[in-house]
Amino acid sequence: NEVRESELKKQAKKQFSNSPKISVIVPMYKTKEKFFKDLINCMINQTYSNWELCLADGSEKQNEMLKQYYEKNLKIKYKFLNANEGISENTNCAINMATGEYIALLDHDDILAEYALFEVVKCINKNPNVEFMYSDEDKIDGRNNRYDAYFKPDFAPDTLRCQNYICHFSIFKKEVMDKLEGFRPDYDGA
Repeated sequence: NEVRESELKKQAKKQFSNSPKISVIVPMYKTKEKFFKDLINCMINQTYSNWELCLADGSEKQNEMLKQYYEKNLKIKYKFLNANEGISENTNCAINMATGEYIALLDHDDILAEYALFEVVKCINKNPNVEFMYSDEDKIDGRNNRYDAYFKPDFAPDTLRCQNYICHFSIFKKEVMDKLEGFRPDYDGA
């Protein structure tokens, strides 16, 4: 389901009673410029504006071409790690940069619909005690056509034990993530 242009304009003007900062966490590793540019653009085009993008780059060397995208925007925090510590530790490094009330997890080749963060904050306002959210997802081909839609169920413990359906796009209340003390490398890939 896509949102009409008129609705996107309304969303950009919406004032929520609770407007938390969303820290979008991205562990990077040898990220291609096209993916990085798409990621930055999808964040800049969000209809909800109280966000930050926290990038932890575990590549062997820093990609100087990417600087043009993150250096000019104060909402983007980038840290070069000098070594790849794996997805869990790279993600933990990005979480340590976060100042938002909520942590949202993305991969370095993911993009969000421009209304994604708006929908997250709308959910937070309807459910003030929410600590965890996840979304449906799909793939996009080289011509920007969507395919392989994955419409996820409401929380179902038995289904979750069989398949990881909460992976992309997941949002956690920061205080919950702090209690967990980050991700553990033993579970990389899970």
